[in-house]
Amino acid sequence: MGFRCGIVGLPNVGKSTLFNALTETQAAQAANYPFCTIEPNVGQVAVPDERLEKIAQIAASKKVIATQLGFVDIAGLVKGASAGEGLGNQFLGNIREVDAIVHVLRCFEDDDIQHVSNKVDPIADADVVETELMLADLESLEKRVPNAQKRATGGDKEAKIMASVLGQALELLKDGKPARLTQPNDEEEARVFKQAQLLTAKPVLYVCNVAEEDAANGNSLSQQVFAKAEAEGAQAVVVSAAIEAELVEMPAEDRAEFLAEMGLEESGLARVIRAGYKLLDLQTFFTAGPNEARAWTFPNGAKAPQAAGEIHTDFERGFIRAETIAYEDFVALGGEAGAKEAGKMRQEGKEYLVQDGDILLFKFNV
Repeated sequence: MGFRCGIVGLPNVGKSTLFNALTETQAAQAANYPFCTIEPNVGQVAVPDERLEKIAQIAASKKVIATQLGFVDIAGLVKGASAGEGLGNQFLGNIREVDAIVHVLRCFEDDDIQHVSNKVDPIADADVVETELMLADLESLEKRVPNAQKRATGGDKEAKIMASVLGQALELLKDGKPARLTQPNDEEEARVFKQAQLLTAKPVLYVCNVAEEDAANGNSLSQQVFAKAEAEGAQAVVVSAAIEAELVEMPAEDRAEFLAEMGLEESGLARVIRAGYKLLDLQTFFTAGPNEARAWTFPNGAKAPQAAGEIHTDFERGFIRAETIAYEDFVALGGEAGAKEAGKMRQEGKEYLVQDGDILLFKFNV
């Protein structure tokens, strides 16, 4: 299962610089003018997880493969995008294809970098983007909901579900609130709501792009963003895109010392990746053996067959059982053999809810 976070924001807030550092490439053209990113650049990024290295050491694995998230650098949005201004239609279409929105907000002053509205105000910037997304959703639902209501009167079961849950989303949008506040009544409504692919239904992570000197503790502008995120039930992190760009250019062995000099324990990008992982409510299970130790992403609440399907659809289709060891037991008992001897390897069936950190070996038959 692929998970993708779309990096959005107004022009010249540091989106492409962040993306370049995030993927450790120069794939996105970072330039000081609007719309320098025309086609969305896509990069796969490893999710930091110290447990994987520990598992690989114990299992004496030849290869170590981290789980990954996809990040998409999307063209800068301007006011009026919902009506096709700038690259509006393309921007909105690209956002519709991602699972979560990483909203980069400019929280630094720099006279050499033009701001599209000639002032630095991250809350106003966030409102511009959110408003355009809400307007696009509003236009969509004002057409779809009446049509669903009409079909529902004729006894169409799916239309009744659609009229109910999307009608609720429409009322929220009319009140100036995002569709993500919609509360489906049951699993069927949740399914229909998800299929609607509403732009404001996607979870949001705010990234406060600050100057180097503010990277450790943020500043008054980033504090405003954190307050906004808390009020919305969203998440926020502080990053200095300039520092991240410097990190990419230096040897890996020098990075820890550089971060320490800046008062940082880890890179801002590590925080962004983990926050994106958490935002999508994802967890990790592991497979381990002499050939490779590997981390796998799965949605929180997945049962064993679903987790098996992350490796291969045949594993899910022919699932028999999952030999399961908790991470803590795997480490404490020196790996699979020790866990098995101590009775800590469990045989779990189709109803088992996979736990974060489980080391799994799937048995299947197709």
